[in-house]
Amino acid sequence: TLIKYKKSLLFQLFNEKEGCEKDNKGRYFIDRDGVLFRYILDFLRDNYLNLPEGFREMSRLKNEAEYFKLAELNQCIDSSISKGKKGCITIGYRGSFQFGKDGLADVKFRKLSRILVCGRVALCREVFGDTLNESRDPDHAGSDRYTSRFFLKHCFIEQAFDMLYDEGFHLVGSCGSGTAGSIAELKPGVDTEENRWNHYNEFVFIKH
Repeated sequence: TLIKYKKSLLFQLFNEKEGCEKDNKGRYFIDRDGVLFRYILDFLRDNYLNLPEGFREMSRLKNEAEYFKLAELNQCIDSSISKGKKGCITIGYRGSFQFGKDGLADVKFRKLSRILVCGRVALCREVFGDTLNESRDPDHAGSDRYTSRFFLKHCFIEQAFDMLYDEGFHLVGSCGSGTAGSIAELKPGVDTEENRWNHYNEFVFIKH
């Protein structure tokens, strides 16, 4: 398995009499990342890249593939990176305006209840990382599926936009509508004025 590709460093190390150092117990020693080597070994066995869901060390794995001179693995990694980063993500939020108090009644502050995230699971995870809340999505079948049940752990819409921009996404469309109900009786504690300004907005981002 290790000497499968003749142009690789592994072939050179294990196909020559003194190609690789051994420790005092006769075990081969290679000073590289042992955790990432398991994925290299899987590739040598199966001829395809098989990574766990939510894998976040692609650049480090690519460095390991380059070190071991595995051009075939490098091609698979490049293809996976290119495929994973392209796509569409929709950001939505329901909000209102919170009116100032104590002499600031004319001041209106934007009030967001939750920022929703829709798109391919792997892509959403890659963009938003630890700020993504997946607790409302019960389906864990795979990272290639799509979801409309993710939301962010914060309510800062500009932070979400910055994260998308940093990953190379561009805004291609948006829409908004009022959601206030004037007839329905409000629940106790609900601000009547805020309810009048309830609205829902969506923003569509794509990356080619």
